[in-house]
Amino acid sequence: MFYLLSIFTGVLIALSIALNGVLTEHYGVYLATVIIHMVGLLVIALIVLIKRINPFASKHPWYYYLGGAVGVATVVFINMAFGRISVSAILALGLLGQSVAGLIFDQYGWLGMPKHPFKRSKLIGILFILAGIAAMITGFEVLAVILAFASGVSIVIARTFNALLSEKTSAYTSTFYNNTVGVSVALLVFAILGRGELTGFSINPSWWIYTGGIVGVAIITLSNITVVKVSALYLSLLVFIGQVFTGVVIDIAISGEFSPRNLIGGALVTCGLVVNLLLDKKAAH
Repeated sequence: MFYLLSIFTGVLIALSIALNGVLTEHYGVYLATVIIHMVGLLVIALIVLIKRINPFASKHPWYYYLGGAVGVATVVFINMAFGRISVSAILALGLLGQSVAGLIFDQYGWLGMPKHPFKRSKLIGILFILAGIAAMITGFEVLAVILAFASGVSIVIARTFNALLSEKTSAYTSTFYNNTVGVSVALLVFAILGRGELTGFSINPSWWIYTGGIVGVAIITLSNITVVKVSALYLSLLVFIGQVFTGVVIDIAISGEFSPRNLIGGALVTCGLVVNLLLDKKAAH
C-alpha cells in the first residue's frame, strides 16, 4: 500500500508542477512561491480546525520545523532551472539528486531515519536507473544542472524534517508547520528578490491555477506517511515513476506532444526499481 501511495504522490507532484508553472508565468518566480504556500497554509489550517487538532500542543527541537524552509528552496531551484534546460532534464537531474541523497540517508540513517544499507547486488538496478536518467537529459547548462540536482537533494532533506515532526505529532500538524514556515521564508525571499513582480499585479480569472498549493498539502501529507515506511531511495524512485508517466500524459493533453525519451527513461527507471525490489524480496526469504 505504501508503494502505491508513493507512486500516487508522484502523480500529484506532476500535476502541481503543471499548475505552479502556469502560476509562475503569470506572477513571476517569487510571488508565485508566496501564493502557493499561502493557499496551502489556508487549506491545512482549515483541515486542522475541522479536525480540532492543536498544532501548538507540544514543542520540539527547532530543526524539526525546517521542512518548510527547505521546501521553499526546492521551488526556487526548480523555477530558476526552468527555461534553461528541458523539463525532462530537470526531472531526471532532480531524481539523481534524490537518489544520491536517498542512498546516503539510507546508509547512515541520518536525522533518525531507518537504516537500509546499500548492497552490491543492487548495482544492476542502479545501472538501469542511471540509464533512464541519461535518456531524459536533452540539454546541459552548468548552473541549471546544479540547481536541478540541488532541488532533488533538498526534496529528500525537506521530507525528512517533515517526517521527524510528523512522527512526534501528526501528518496534519507537520503539514501545517511546513506551510507556516514556508510562507514566512517565501515572504522574506520575495521582499529581498521579488518586489518588482508586483508591477502590473492582477488576479487571473482562471481559478484553477491557484490550486497548486492545495495539491501541495496532499503531497506533503502523503510524504509524511510514506517516508518512514519506505526507504529514502525507493521512495524517490516510486515518486519519480508516478511523476514521469503522469508528465507524459499531461504533455499530450496540453500540447499534443509525445516524448518517447521520457517514456523510455521512465521505463528504465521502473525496471531498475523492480530489479532491486525483487532482490530485496529474495534476500528477505
